[in-house]
Amino acid sequence: MRRNRRVKILATLGPSSSEQDIIEKLYGAGADVFRINMSHSDHDRLKMLVNRIRSVEEKVGRPIGILADLQGPKLRVGTFGDGPVMLENGATFTLDSDPAAGDISRVHLPHPEILKALEPSHRLLLDDGKVQLKVVEASPDKAVTEVIVGGKLSDRKGVSVPDSEIATSALTEKDHSDLVAALEQNVDWIALSFVQRPDDIAEVRKIARGRAGVLAKIEKPQAIGRLSEIIELADAIMVARGDLGVELPLEQVPGLQKQITRAARRAGKPVVIATQMLESMISAPVPTRAEVSDVATAVFEGADAVMLSAESAAGDYPVDAVATMDKIAQQVEQDQNYRAIIHAQRNDPEATGADAISAAARQIAETLNLAAVICYTTSGATGLRASRERPATPLIVLSPVLATARRLALAWGLHCVVSEDASNEDDMVDRACRISFSEGFAKPGQRVIVTAGVPFGTPGSTNMLRIAFVGSDGQGGI
Repeated sequence: MRRNRRVKILATLGPSSSEQDIIEKLYGAGADVFRINMSHSDHDRLKMLVNRIRSVEEKVGRPIGILADLQGPKLRVGTFGDGPVMLENGATFTLDSDPAAGDISRVHLPHPEILKALEPSHRLLLDDGKVQLKVVEASPDKAVTEVIVGGKLSDRKGVSVPDSEIATSALTEKDHSDLVAALEQNVDWIALSFVQRPDDIAEVRKIARGRAGVLAKIEKPQAIGRLSEIIELADAIMVARGDLGVELPLEQVPGLQKQITRAARRAGKPVVIATQMLESMISAPVPTRAEVSDVATAVFEGADAVMLSAESAAGDYPVDAVATMDKIAQQVEQDQNYRAIIHAQRNDPEATGADAISAAARQIAETLNLAAVICYTTSGATGLRASRERPATPLIVLSPVLATARRLALAWGLHCVVSEDASNEDDMVDRACRISFSEGFAKPGQRVIVTAGVPFGTPGSTNMLRIAFVGSDGQGGI
């Protein structure tokens, strides 16, 4: 099945979309990668969902990516003795290390690492920012705060500390266990929540050892300050706008989305835009105009993928949500302004032979109006370089490694095909032409451009570029 768009769709599985027939319908509607949220999945459920996705993959004959999204640290206040309290603006409220039940004046904060990190003037956001506190006095045992925005506060509501860097790992014990389980199931991507610093990614990389790509979710102000280092260490980036919009003023999020997207594109790392993209479709069969515009903006910006969360996981219209996103993306990519915007954001290639060849392949393909750019890749690096160029010409990636093809399902524009490595140059050209013909990209008499590395089968050695004619039987000729 060939997609009629370049941006990829990431769909979250959940109560509305766990059955194999629904997963197959989601794929048919346009989902390229499936997300399993480990906040709501135990290891048995993870295994079941992976098996079902792989069954669909076998049936449709196309590589499908799977992303396991780790929960990350869940910071919460303690409990209250007499039910919820109503905090008034200007009141004094204390968070402390005393495990006794809370009241209108104080509550237990069972996270000593937060109390140690707080300083006067730091903010605390409770219950997704509905209640806002400002620290007046801070010590390792308690933080005395002033209520800036009051409201109802009940047991175990979440705590965010946007001004403080907490000296704790982004990888909790649960995350470590979930990570090992996900790697055992051969998922393709691991998403790490609440990244604050590059060390958080290094920790996951050490455990993953290349068995899965590491995707860093940008949802903390601290991550924005160290964005370039985080992008360098991660294999992909997600703009997690939900928590970003809690910890930072909402009006800053659209600008940050553009900043993060462009930084990831410059680095040639896939970037995913997530959270509330078609939120109203949780309970309605059609989205709002504003949501359509939001998805379109991400596509115009050249994001690699757009993501559905509750819309596909727990909503009433999971398949419709994917189909709607697919229609929006196709329409945007046919818009007369789309190519001009994508072209304007193109970056110069890195000073390597492989990057220069990817840039040259794109330029030659566009100049000669070729039918397709075909890349041979073992590790996936050549595929990502080709994707970074954002060519107007269709991109086909041929890889002998199924795991590579699955991982590249997240990257912009890549139509991934699992194929044996070429044995020589003639075989390389023939195979590329045959596949571009059989997959519906090239017709007899059209030309394609092929990039590969010699000697064949050597990862990271892209050093050759060939133009070939597709023959009447789909075979190649120079």
